Amino acid sequence: MTDKASVNGGSLGKVAIRARGLSKNYGTVQAVKDVSLEVRQGEIYSFLGRNGAGKTTTIRMLLGLVHPSSGKISILGSSLDKDRRDVLSRVGYFVESAAAYANLTVKENLAIQRRLMGAPAPAVDETIELLKLNEYANREAGRLSFGNKQRLSLARALLHSPELLILDEPANGLDPAGIVEIRALLRRLVDEKGVTIFMSSHLLDEVEHLADRVGIVHEGRLIEEVDYRELLKKGITAIELEVDDISRAEEILRGDLGLTEFSRFGEHSLLVTDPAALSSTIARAIVGAGLALRRLVPVEENLEQHFMRLTGGEQ
Repeated sequence: MTDKASVNGGSLGKVAIRARGLSKNYGTVQAVKDVSLEVRQGEIYSFLGRNGAGKTTTIRMLLGLVHPSSGKISILGSSLDKDRRDVLSRVGYFVESAAAYANLTVKENLAIQRRLMGAPAPAVDETIELLKLNEYANREAGRLSFGNKQRLSLARALLHSPELLILDEPANGLDPAGIVEIRALLRRLVDEKGVTIFMSSHLLDEVEHLADRVGIVHEGRLIEEVDYRELLKKGITAIELEVDDISRAEEILRGDLGLTEFSRFGEHSLLVTDPAALSSTIARAIVGAGLALRRLVPVEENLEQHFMRLTGGEQ
């Protein structure tokens, strides 16, 4: 990945979004639970989680669309509670589904947005070109495909040249070619213009192609926040083993070898990700205890495997 600290004149490291102790309750249901995160300027931060994990609720709180039950938020160095209007004038966003005035054309929708945001007149045509909506400029938004409605929502978010983009599932509804185009556009905005992007996604492939840092959210909690390059480095320490008695194998790993980072997948398999784990030591301990060791291989744990392990899914 490009070193954006040099591209953006050293801006990487300043905080664009800071949330502390963010929670949201709907009656007895706690949708978001004590989330604290930081997004640095000049990076793409991917908020990764399954559907229903709390991603959209968190984004709505970051934009002031939903009031948190507890916690504090600052955006671009300003308190969201005190300076919401000024803050959002520097932010582009869309949340959940693509939105537009259905009976107005693409160009008319963008013209309204331009006036609302105080963007210069040429911004409408420039953004239509940027999002490759030229062919649909005079088509009513209600007659667009879902993918092109998504492009229109992104165009509205970009119209006023924001410093920060907050996007909820930006690749949703796009065909493969459209996903590649939007991916390239977002990367270019960061690398060439220093824009900061916070994007939610449940698409592991998109995160692997785009993210500088990843926050993994599960059941309303942020369970890991990690630099993506560090995540790749961590992957080479994984060891996969298959045994006849998985409960006994776990006792050996924990009690005899002092390993704590491992997880089950399937009926007889374990994935050991503890940095202290050695294949030879594990093999000797398992066989020495009289267990049948059917398989033991070092593996590179990719993002999908890492995500599934943390969130308790099948691999």
